[in-house]
Amino acid sequence: MQVVHVSPTPFGAGGLFGGGERYPLELARALAQGVDCELVTFGAAPGRWDEPSGLRIRQVRAAAYWRGHVAHPLGPGLITALAGADVVHAHQFCSLPALVAALSARARGQRTAVTDHGLLGSDWGGRRQALFDRFLLVSGFSAGVLDAPPERTTLLYGGVDVRRFAPRPDEARDGALFVGRLTPHKGVDRLLAALPPGARLTIAGSTGHDACPPESDYPSLLRRLAADRAVRFLIPAPDAELPLLYRRARVFVLPSVERTVYGREVPISELLGLTLLEAMASGTPVVASRLGGIPEIVEDGVTGYLVPPGDVAALRDRLAYLLARPRQAAALGAAARARVLERFTWRACAERCAAAYADLAAAPGRRGPRAA
Repeated sequence: MQVVHVSPTPFGAGGLFGGGERYPLELARALAQGVDCELVTFGAAPGRWDEPSGLRIRQVRAAAYWRGHVAHPLGPGLITALAGADVVHAHQFCSLPALVAALSARARGQRTAVTDHGLLGSDWGGRRQALFDRFLLVSGFSAGVLDAPPERTTLLYGGVDVRRFAPRPDEARDGALFVGRLTPHKGVDRLLAALPPGARLTIAGSTGHDACPPESDYPSLLRRLAADRAVRFLIPAPDAELPLLYRRARVFVLPSVERTVYGREVPISELLGLTLLEAMASGTPVVASRLGGIPEIVEDGVTGYLVPPGDVAALRDRLAYLLARPRQAAALGAAARARVLERFTWRACAERCAAAYADLAAAPGRRGPRAA
């Protein structure tokens, strides 16, 4: 069986550093251990290369971007790149490449699957949904957002590289850590307001890409709020430094909100939270907002704490508790890593995905996998 993943935006220095970009790459890498797998994405110039994992990566030249949006590249090479696939697995349900890939696959009789990462858009009254044979989703919350048909839905959740993200007992821990894009829905302004006196905070990640004023000024607002506090910004955060940041933090914080500091309602804030899994794998307890898919991976009082979105007092209380009690924080962190090892490795995620592919291949109505 040959599977082609389609990701509208690449992960890394030439693309973006978000979970919606990392997820397709890491899943495809894990799948490549046992499945003939290629990842197709977009960039300024075409290119092809092989990874040590066995994954083939093809970059299609983006000739244009629909409405100027980075998640809607248009490249004529996409249809050609899908020619040999048995399964076309698109990422970002509402993206233009997902639509083109699904239409092309339908015309060729190829099986189709989709994983969404929170890109907003219209389903055209269910017509887009009908293009996909399987919904391979990151959370039950995501399934609800898409109104995905249960009989065609598998929950993959997410994964983490547990060798790269792992605790080291000999390293001291101190302070709080946030990792992610500095966009208003992440609620970092609430985190700064909740930071206990004297506590250290590291804010690592990248800035937003397509926000308009005043939201485009959010990173500047955060720096003003952090003035005269023990706050360190690592923008952009080198990806190679993330494991060190996670394992040296006393607590990881994901304070995402349903309403931003600018008054904008956020319909989809966190479908899952890959940074939570990276922190948990590192033996770091988490404090996160009780919204979206987060409660599906964080067990309150066992692997960390959940607080109401935007509740500064509750966030401060939990942060102060863990920062002042290293023994309790270590116990929660150990439970968090155990939970990841049990359920949230990329290998486990890939096994769930491969089983869904096998069901697709066995279902009647379209061509099966080519003979070896």
